[in-house]
Amino acid sequence: MRILLVGAGGVGTALTRIAARRGFFEHMTVADYDLGRAEAAVAAVSAEESAPRFTAARIDAADQEAVAALIRATHSDVLLNATDPRFVMPLFEAAFSAGADYLDMAMSLSHPHPERPHELTGVKLGDDQFARAEAWERAGRLALVGMGVEPGLSDVFARYAADELFDEIEEIGVRDGANLTVDGYEFAPTFSIWTTIEECLNPPLIWEKAAGWYTTECFSEPETFVFPAGIGPVECVNVEHEEVLLIPRWVDCNRVTFKYGLGADFIAWLKTFAYLGLDSKEKIRVGQVEVAPRDVLAAVLPNPAELGHLMHGKTCAGTWVKGTYDGQPREVYLYHVADNAETMREYGNQAVVWQTAVNPVVALELLASGAWKGKGVLGPEAFDAVPYLNLLAAYGTHHGMVEMGGNYWPGAVRREAAPVELERPVVRPPRLQPA
Repeated sequence: MRILLVGAGGVGTALTRIAARRGFFEHMTVADYDLGRAEAAVAAVSAEESAPRFTAARIDAADQEAVAALIRATHSDVLLNATDPRFVMPLFEAAFSAGADYLDMAMSLSHPHPERPHELTGVKLGDDQFARAEAWERAGRLALVGMGVEPGLSDVFARYAADELFDEIEEIGVRDGANLTVDGYEFAPTFSIWTTIEECLNPPLIWEKAAGWYTTECFSEPETFVFPAGIGPVECVNVEHEEVLLIPRWVDCNRVTFKYGLGADFIAWLKTFAYLGLDSKEKIRVGQVEVAPRDVLAAVLPNPAELGHLMHGKTCAGTWVKGTYDGQPREVYLYHVADNAETMREYGNQAVVWQTAVNPVVALELLASGAWKGKGVLGPEAFDAVPYLNLLAAYGTHHGMVEMGGNYWPGAVRREAAPVELERPVVRPPRLQPA
């Protein structure tokens, strides 16, 4: 496999460091608008290889024709998109026109309903990509969309629960929480502020079998969810996220939600940005230049990829599933935890970007080996979860699962935290090979 990685920011750089330890690919070209950033990512891993498999290139991700030309010039089999969602469609189309497969970690942008944005959907996340599904399938090419951690691993968990743990599923709720702190900063996002604003200030999505997709007010339905590994109770709220679009396409259930543990202070900052118009991605004229306020905000805030040495704590991504098994009610939470101290020590990457980056590398290895096969525009739910979870363990990182409800781990509580006096019992799901 020959890979073109577009984007050498925090996630892209982490991708190279993870991939360098695996032997499933022949060559990876690391391309970025900032050639120096791509060269730095390559230099960090090439020095450790006897026969370097990485080279750097400069590319404008918005230039579809130039990206397609680079795919052909590097003889790349797959384009791995590690840019922010603005560049999904030009990269997606560039891969198609050059005859390559495609993988991303975030899907094409949504556009709220013009009149009733907090009730009805407009253009949904991924709509532009799914509109091209038939063409990709006819061409015999694969676009694997939403294959990061959330979306991505969270969707793999949903597929695994449906296949292995439940007879019928009532609800799937992705829940993300952390106890990360950053020394010296009152406000320092641990992931791209551009992407964070996009998903948190757009109308949140919910899917129900009876109603389809609909939207709610921002930060709606607050609940306190108790996270593993000492993270504990975190208040989570509805935000827009790809899992709500992906899971219902392949997993039979009645309801899908996504809630993010933002915290009151973070929400207050986001509301302030929105009030001041700093969330806008539309360019305005300032003196003799035109600039998007959101890009200015991203430029003045600290770079999340450079905060790892100041960060402390853990982040958790997981999927909460409720339904029945063998005629009895059942709830489980499947999760993955990244500890910042561990990811910095092992890879030199902070926990949030590392946790995002490891998952597409695992997926690429499954595609290279033939364990995962497909054509068209597909989400992670379209594939068998067991090979993925087994391979994730081979990368030296593990997932966990807990039973919830009854006398097990407590479920979510609206607005108030549940007292927790027990350790999470980690259960190894059946069919998984021992680590």
